[in-house]
Amino acid sequence: MQLFLGDGSYILTNEGIDCAIPLEGSEQNVCAWYVSPPVIEPVRENGWVGAVVEGGSVNFRSIRFNPHGHGTHTECLGHITSEVHSVNGIIDKLLYSAVVITVSPEIRLQPDGSVDRVITAATISSQLTGMKSEALLIRTLPNEEGKMHVNYSDTNPAYCDVDILPILNELEVLHLLIDTPSVDREKDGGELAFHHGFWGVPKQERFDRTITEMIYVPDGIPDGEYMLNLQTAPFVNDATPSRPVLFPLHRNAED
Repeated sequence: MQLFLGDGSYILTNEGIDCAIPLEGSEQNVCAWYVSPPVIEPVRENGWVGAVVEGGSVNFRSIRFNPHGHGTHTECLGHITSEVHSVNGIIDKLLYSAVVITVSPEIRLQPDGSVDRVITAATISSQLTGMKSEALLIRTLPNEEGKMHVNYSDTNPAYCDVDILPILNELEVLHLLIDTPSVDREKDGGELAFHHGFWGVPKQERFDRTITEMIYVPDGIPDGEYMLNLQTAPFVNDATPSRPVLFPLHRNAED
């Protein structure tokens, strides 16, 4: 089905591209922040078991996981404030204008000899000249499918430099999506400079902005403009599992 947009362009509702990493109860599940893998197991109460294969009448499983550590999730400024604001309800539109870019993080040698991979203004600015978009999706290189199963803990993944923030503000980006476990360095002493800058905490708080981490944009998806349907589970929490779905833009009836 065609869904026409206000500027005359349209999307096809059967062309959605799922950029979420599925949650599975095994060590194959993507992990970060030193949490154990998620657990999906049948309820066992008073001799009853919620597993058909074990004689139960239905499959009735409990799931234990952490939104920040176990896959694609969307978070709000409540992630870093003393008052835990909920991300639920911030996504208030069916579709957002979106841009996908692919970057090769800059290599930085740290004083302790470690090597950082940093997404900087220089690595993204040339791809965003003159654009304005409600959402920006950043795909980092290399982009192996292993991103969907890796344990990021203690690996110093790529992160964002604060020099990107003025660009995001100029583009009027409300929703930033990235395929790393965090926009900030894994070990930064709790500074979380990018989180604070993006959300304006504590002086100019932006309740309308979200960050979505640990997405996966397949290689076959070209950089460029899309429409984004950012689906979030209605958890009353600073972060919630989410499912970003991209739709290619069609400019006219012939394309």
